[in-house]
Amino acid sequence: MKRIRANASKSGAKASSADLPDDPDQLRMSLGEHLEELRRRLVRALWGFVLAFVICLAFVKDYVLPFFCKPLLDVLRNYDLNTQLYSTDAADTFTLYLRVSAIAAAVIAAPWMLYQLWQFVAAGLYPSERRTVTRYIPLSIGLMMSGICFAFFLVLPWTLQFFLYFTADIKLPSSFQPSTSTETPASVFTVPMLTADPAKPSEGQLWFNTTQQRLKFSLHDDVRILAFGPANLVAPIITIPGYVSLVLVMLLLFALSFQLPIVVMTLVTLGIVDIDELKSMRKVVYFVMVIAAAVITPGDVIVATLALVVPLCLLYELGIRLSRPKLEAESNAT
Repeated sequence: MKRIRANASKSGAKASSADLPDDPDQLRMSLGEHLEELRRRLVRALWGFVLAFVICLAFVKDYVLPFFCKPLLDVLRNYDLNTQLYSTDAADTFTLYLRVSAIAAAVIAAPWMLYQLWQFVAAGLYPSERRTVTRYIPLSIGLMMSGICFAFFLVLPWTLQFFLYFTADIKLPSSFQPSTSTETPASVFTVPMLTADPAKPSEGQLWFNTTQQRLKFSLHDDVRILAFGPANLVAPIITIPGYVSLVLVMLLLFALSFQLPIVVMTLVTLGIVDIDELKSMRKVVYFVMVIAAAVITPGDVIVATLALVVPLCLLYELGIRLSRPKLEAESNAT
């Protein structure tokens, strides 16, 4: 036992979970050795995060942020609105750039950081407990990715579509409605409608890019964007920090919410509840899910709340269905 402890202390328990002894008591370490091992694992996880963060700094600005904004730009273009986001503070965009880089680095480095955590925890588990945890990992990752994709490709466009449609439906008062005339004043001119920008626009040229839904103006050998809005009462001015924050919150909430089958299976496995109780409590659980979805989703995003309730109910049923074979296998084994 002393030999195992000395080797673990010197090597930092570098062996994988497959090399760990069947009995965790054989790998006993003092409190100081536990803290040293935890420090070593945290340092390794931090270095992985720093490396991923440096890599993300080179790609977030040109690839990740435009990818995040694409659902909003598509909806804006559908409503013939200017496909441009705004920032209300000079440091907003740079702060957002660092925050998104950190979040993307955490996602990329998550497998490495979780592996370091697992190596620290696995030494105190029995082989059956390690197999149980590793068996759930692929399902957990699949559910998490399903939640992220469901939120980004379905719920987010639905949410944006609903709110912009509601905004566009608010009309001006009747006394402010524009009147039409059959006469065309000589001062009215037509802006060219182009699918792409001119190769070399001359100074002062004005045109409308129909692909980007942007009114453009050539000034000092540079192309500028002229802001324009709809003719109704409300014109949406969407800031990029607010929009990206909404996207990140939705992705995180749906990724965590889609872990519900794992929670149900864990409760059944530990014997806290049984399947019959879960079935009899369906109505209560569904009601609690509605309340929980209303609480955890952003307060002004009603569509996201409604879109989260249905998957939660289905995932609850999936957890019950996945728990049944496991209980049958355990009963047959006994």
